[in-house]
Amino acid sequence: MSRATINHPAPHEWDAFVAQHPHGHLMQLSGWGALKSRFGWSVERVGLPGDASALVAGAQLFYRPLPLRLGCVAYIPKGPLVDWQDAAQVTALVAALDRAARAQGAIALTIEPDLPDGPENAARLSHAGFIPGAAPIQPRRTLLVDLTPDEEAILAAMKSKTRYNIRLAARKGVSVRQGGAADLGTFYRLMTTTSARDRFGIHSLAYYCAAYELFAPRHAVLLLAEFQGQPLAGLMAFALGSTAWYFYGASSNQHRNLMAPYALQWAAMRWAKERGCTVYDLWGVPDEEEERLEADFTRRRDGLWGVYRFKRGFGGQLVRTVGAWDRVYRPLRYRLYRWALRRRRAG
Repeated sequence: MSRATINHPAPHEWDAFVAQHPHGHLMQLSGWGALKSRFGWSVERVGLPGDASALVAGAQLFYRPLPLRLGCVAYIPKGPLVDWQDAAQVTALVAALDRAARAQGAIALTIEPDLPDGPENAARLSHAGFIPGAAPIQPRRTLLVDLTPDEEAILAAMKSKTRYNIRLAARKGVSVRQGGAADLGTFYRLMTTTSARDRFGIHSLAYYCAAYELFAPRHAVLLLAEFQGQPLAGLMAFALGSTAWYFYGASSNQHRNLMAPYALQWAAMRWAKERGCTVYDLWGVPDEEEERLEADFTRRRDGLWGVYRFKRGFGGQLVRTVGAWDRVYRPLRYRLYRWALRRRRAG
C-alpha cells in the first residue's frame, strides 16, 4: 500500500469513503466539518490511498486554538477510519496525522474511535502511540435500539411503561410531523425551555439552522410532536448507512401528561427504519455499569442521569466505546492543558 497521503480530498470523494467504511460515522462526513467550521473550529481531512488510488483509511481533523498562544488541540471525533487490525495501515495513517497536526501547531491529537471498549482495542491504541485521554468529548456509553425486527417486535422489546406512553400519546391526539427550515425557531424555543428546566447547555439557533441546512433531508430529519396545533416536543435525528442517531431533543412544559416525547422518539425510530437503518443510537447515558444505572436512575438527576430514565425505556442495548486517546507532541504544554481541564471540571 502506498504511504502517500491525500490532504483534504474533495467532499464527494471523502463522503463516499466514509459511507462505505465499516466504522464510518456521521461526525466524519464533510458536512460535520462544515458545521463545526462555522463555530470556531478549523477542519482538515487526510486520506490514505490504496493501490487503486481509492481511499482506504483517513480522518477528518478538527483544530481549536488554545489561549496564550500555546498552540492548538487537534481532535478526531469517531475516528480515524482505519483497519485497526492492519498494523501497516495504522502506522502509515498515524504518521500522516502526525504531520498534519504538527503543521497546525497542535500540542496533542485526541481521537475517539468508534470502537467497542475492551483490552484488545486498548492495546491496539497503545501500540499505535496513544495514551488514555484527559476526558471524553463524546459520550462513551449509549443505548442502541435494534431496528431489524418488525414494529410490533420493536415495541414489545421496550419497557411496558414506555410502550404504554407511546400508545397513550396517540390515543390522546398527539400527532408527529416532519418539520422544515421554517420550524427551526419553534424547535429552538423548545430547546431553551428544556435547557432552563433540566439545566443543561444547548447550541445557538444559528447552530441548529446550520445543522439542518447541511444535513436535511439526506442525512437528517426535524420532527415535531403537536397537540391541537401546539408544539409540545421536537427532535433532530441523523442517519448514515445502517445507523441513525438521536442528537438533539426538547419538550414544552405544557401538556406533559400527553407524553409527546415518547411519540416523537417512536416516530424517529420509524423514520430511521423506513430509510433502511438497522440501529437507532439514543446517544449518551451515564458512564456507569448497568447494575449501577438501574440502582440509581430513580434518584439521580445530574449530568446524563436526567435522560437515562427516559432512554432506558426504549429497550436498547447498553454499549461502551474506548473513549478518548491522546497522542502527545508537546509534553509540557500538554500537561498544562490537562491540568486546566481538571480545574475546569472541578469548578
